Amino acid sequence: MAPPADPPPTGPLPAGPLLVIAAGGTGGHMFPAQALAEEMLARGWRVLLSTDGRGARYAGGFPAEVERRVTAAGTFAQGGLLARLLAPFAILAGVGASLWAMLRDRPACVAGFGGYPALPAMIAAWVLRIPLLIHEQNGVLGRVNRLFARRVDVVACGTWPTDLPAGARHLHTGNPVRAKVLDHRAAPYVAPGERPMGLVVIGGSQGAGLFSRVMPEALMLLDAPLRDRLRLSQQVRPEDMARAQDSYRALRIRSELRGFFDDVPERLAGATLVISRAGASSIADITVIGRPAILIPFAAATDDHQAANAAGLVSAGGAFMIREDALTPDLLAGHITAILSDPEGAEAMAAASLAEGRPDATQHLADLVEHLAQQGAAHERTDPASP
Repeated sequence: MAPPADPPPTGPLPAGPLLVIAAGGTGGHMFPAQALAEEMLARGWRVLLSTDGRGARYAGGFPAEVERRVTAAGTFAQGGLLARLLAPFAILAGVGASLWAMLRDRPACVAGFGGYPALPAMIAAWVLRIPLLIHEQNGVLGRVNRLFARRVDVVACGTWPTDLPAGARHLHTGNPVRAKVLDHRAAPYVAPGERPMGLVVIGGSQGAGLFSRVMPEALMLLDAPLRDRLRLSQQVRPEDMARAQDSYRALRIRSELRGFFDDVPERLAGATLVISRAGASSIADITVIGRPAILIPFAAATDDHQAANAAGLVSAGGAFMIREDALTPDLLAGHITAILSDPEGAEAMAAASLAEGRPDATQHLADLVEHLAQQGAAHERTDPASP
């Protein structure tokens, strides 16, 4: 599916067409939703975010022009027995509210980003035959997105390849990245050598604890001349901070340890090698800037989706992947040594990583919204029950 070159008509609303974004309550869902909201506002659209109370707490970064609609929703995957028994009723209430709102102000398109809070608006759009897409950030569809994959006009895939149900119409758009990442797009890569080398270790809450245990032991196994040239930036949990600092001090490694880095794009741009979990947004950032990586997927990720996220970059030659159950200091040290001792190989990895990047993902996603809206008379839609 190729989005049209010309923008669609704005429709009868003088304030511009309406996009409803339906998204759940995690950063993984909300960040690409925010990026799309910002782009659609710039194109003259009105944007409304439909989420639940938890999701609303993650929406602080959305522009003030985005209207928030907090809608009842429930999940069958979390909470106690009573909460799960009440989930269908909460979802039905949310669907009713969404139907009423869409009948009063019909959207030109609805974009779902996954999570149970997205269900009410998605169901309402399907019932009213409003142009409908979903954006899946990971290489494995989440439960809500899998439910709708064959019932929407198109699945916009942030990661490729993505495990899709047979018959699902799809387009690889990539995962939107922050403006600060785009500021460092394709930053020149300095290959490893006799100069200081930046080693960036990121993983958030799902990686910081593991990396705090493994990294000091792995770096201790490196040859001293290589270890002495490292300039380490690592996310570390507060409870592990003192121990990690002592370990690196004993190894005479120059390190900067923090619980959270607010300048990750700058650190990635200065990195010779990145060690990271395989979250979709992390991989998007790494590949837009173009850096060699060692990816360690979170073993408890639903449906092993982080391993699926890493597969494309590993296949392209931009990263190595180590499964969490196979991770040892010796194996990690071996990968670090192999990359940092091979300047030409590291440069090839950086180039392969950059080739996998999708810096224009937000624009592709916005083009897709406009394309569907242009096609969007209800009677022109494919029967949603068709495969």
